[in-house]
Amino acid sequence: MKKLGFGLMRMPLTDPKDQKSVDIEQVCKMVDTFLAKGFTYFDTAYVYHSGDSERVAKKVLVDRYPRDSYTLATKLPMFLVDSYEKQEQLFNEQLEKCGVEFFDYYLLHAMSAENLKKAREFDSFKFLLEKKAQGKIKNAGFSFHDTPEVLEEILTDFPEADFVQLQINYLDWESANVQSRACYEVCVKHGKPVVVMEPIKGGTLAAVSDEIVNMFKAVRPELSPSAWAVRYAASLENVMVVLSGMSNIAQMEDNASYMENFEPLTKPEYEAIDKAVENIKANVAIPCTACRYCVDGCPMNIAIPDYFRVYNDIKQFGEISGARWHFSEISGENGKPSECVACGQCEGICPQHLQIIDLLKDVAEVFETQKK
Repeated sequence: MKKLGFGLMRMPLTDPKDQKSVDIEQVCKMVDTFLAKGFTYFDTAYVYHSGDSERVAKKVLVDRYPRDSYTLATKLPMFLVDSYEKQEQLFNEQLEKCGVEFFDYYLLHAMSAENLKKAREFDSFKFLLEKKAQGKIKNAGFSFHDTPEVLEEILTDFPEADFVQLQINYLDWESANVQSRACYEVCVKHGKPVVVMEPIKGGTLAAVSDEIVNMFKAVRPELSPSAWAVRYAASLENVMVVLSGMSNIAQMEDNASYMENFEPLTKPEYEAIDKAVENIKANVAIPCTACRYCVDGCPMNIAIPDYFRVYNDIKQFGEISGARWHFSEISGENGKPSECVACGQCEGICPQHLQIIDLLKDVAEVFETQKK
């Protein structure tokens, strides 16, 4: 299997404000290009695109191609699980939404210390194995957002896992919050193949500074910043596939161009990435990936990732970034950062373990404090 996977999480929209308004025509073209280049792995989830991603997968892929021409992965939404029976209900709903009789890869979504307690309480691992025995799951695994110690505990207690999905990118490889390297090494120790998510860190590594772009071009002038990020993750020996949440046909074609005949990074390329990491860490204020897990449950309807983006823009590029205009647009339709009630739900679900409550105060100070 080729190492590029199509993540159906950030598909193109006909209305940027509506996650359900997926541009089906464009996604069909993206799927066609992807399969024509020999790639087969598609990744969706119950919660992506406000719950519509699995239905879109049916329209753009399942209804249009033979079942043996692709592999499909989706995830059990652990935040909705409150009984063993609920898992059966959700699983059957997902089969129907996707229009398939089985999933090639099925994951417990966003496993962490908290979700591990839930998985134990409701026998989620047993559920996976039963579905696998029934032929409704070909490969059972989980996506993971926590410490290497928690990952060690899960793989020790659930050795039947066929694979693990980890957040890996060159910025998070040695991150104290994400600990990509340490988590990857736990998987290697247990002999588990890794599916990589967030290789471009929610687009952050596609929008690097001109200084970094020039640094990369001095080594490989034909490659985009995204290419460097995806190839970094794909170069890891234990990585099975790297997911990319491609948002338009141009991104699809770019990814396919360097992953169709994949070549691992060379020593000079690793050295260029090391320099890029140093540069980025010196300039990015908030390492948010815009996964938007924090948004749906916010009682004040605060568009947290959008505010973090404009905060980073003004910190990196100053007033010329247009950040204040974007802030006014965002705050016109959403709660303001200063309206945070510090309930903590966002921090409990953040894969990056960001101190969101305090960071929103920083954003409010920059954008809501009147200039004298």
